[in-house]
Amino acid sequence: MKRLIEKKLALWKDSLNRKPLIIRGARQVGKTYTVKKFGTNSFSSFVTIDFERDQQVHAIFENDLHPQKIIQELEIYTGKRIIPGKTLLFFDEIQSCSRALMMLRYFYEELPDLHVIAAGSLLEFAINTTSFPVGRVSLEWMRPMNFREFLLANHKEILHDHIPSVYDTKSISDTLHQGLLHELRSYCIVGGMPEAVKRYSETNSFKTVNQVHEDITYAYIESLSKYGNKSHIDSLEHILKVTPSKVGTQIKYSKLDPERRIEITKSSLHILEKALLLHKIKSVGLSGLPLAANASSKIFKLLFLDIGLMQSICGFNPLEILHTKDITSIYQGSVAEQFIGQEILASGGSENNQLFYWNRMKKSSSAEVDYVIARKGKIIPIEVKSGAGGRMRSLHQLFLDYPTIEKGLLLSSENHKNPILDKLVFRPLYASFDNP
Repeated sequence: MKRLIEKKLALWKDSLNRKPLIIRGARQVGKTYTVKKFGTNSFSSFVTIDFERDQQVHAIFENDLHPQKIIQELEIYTGKRIIPGKTLLFFDEIQSCSRALMMLRYFYEELPDLHVIAAGSLLEFAINTTSFPVGRVSLEWMRPMNFREFLLANHKEILHDHIPSVYDTKSISDTLHQGLLHELRSYCIVGGMPEAVKRYSETNSFKTVNQVHEDITYAYIESLSKYGNKSHIDSLEHILKVTPSKVGTQIKYSKLDPERRIEITKSSLHILEKALLLHKIKSVGLSGLPLAANASSKIFKLLFLDIGLMQSICGFNPLEILHTKDITSIYQGSVAEQFIGQEILASGGSENNQLFYWNRMKKSSSAEVDYVIARKGKIIPIEVKSGAGGRMRSLHQLFLDYPTIEKGLLLSSENHKNPILDKLVFRPLYASFDNP
């Protein structure tokens, strides 16, 4: 299956100022598969080291970290030549070996011609450690397959090539609109976990996909055993199962897990966020850029890793999604809000792989706008609403509070023939967030 990150990998390969590349992402989003495909197709030779599976290889990094010595010992260990400029050296699950993570710095400084990629499912737990080679590596995100990748995997290249952008106002034919909506309904059920997409493309069976979702969820729950005592694991499992149903709502710790102390709930949320299974959407003021400077650490919503896993864990009825005319109306809009959040993250996030929303908490006139992004130095609010007009009161309130904001996006299942109304731009739900 083709992944959009492949273009970035090709640019990295030929870059004159190349650094070792670290790919960040949750378990089972396709990091290992994609790197192996890239290494096999783009290099004369490909050498992979799995630090989680190959425990003996850790010993190579225990003593001096001299690049030539490390390369020599890796050649002996793998039985393969490692030639700078011709070989891709891949360190998988690198978080399992802190010395190998440190080694990336010396590859950059002393062996810059060697192509090195590292990946790991729990890298976020190592990012802030003293051994992390800050400034000596490049970082790239890999997330579940987005809607465009889903179309390519299901041989819908023509639809893929005609996806409109949220940033333009070109008209869309009804034929194209209905075709993309049909595929979007399927994507909301299947989601973007590569194994689920692969099974769906092979069988066209949602039942088969649901089994994949259950297997992935079980694997995530099993992996939680790494995070402490049984009471903490129970909290992690509970929150993993309950948060998909909370997408689109402001989070209160006491409501997430009433049976446990708030401190435990906070700790569990932090761990699941580090494992990239959850993503915080922070409430933000809009007085200026960067958005993160005006974000609240206490007021937030949550996005789940994947829309397919979300609907599976929640027990949503796939037929309701498949047969609906208005995707934004399903389950109080949570499915559509999850979809848009994933698409924004896939395009780089609101700002530096972060997500924000606007929340005006005043007794006389409270208001909330689903997402806020920054593009080309401008703040763009985004509402995901049902119906031809949707509930635009919150956006209008935002424009009153911040008159310098030039426009806002209102995303729906409608195909608007007149997409501009004052400061509002109406775009279809499936429109792409790729940078303008």
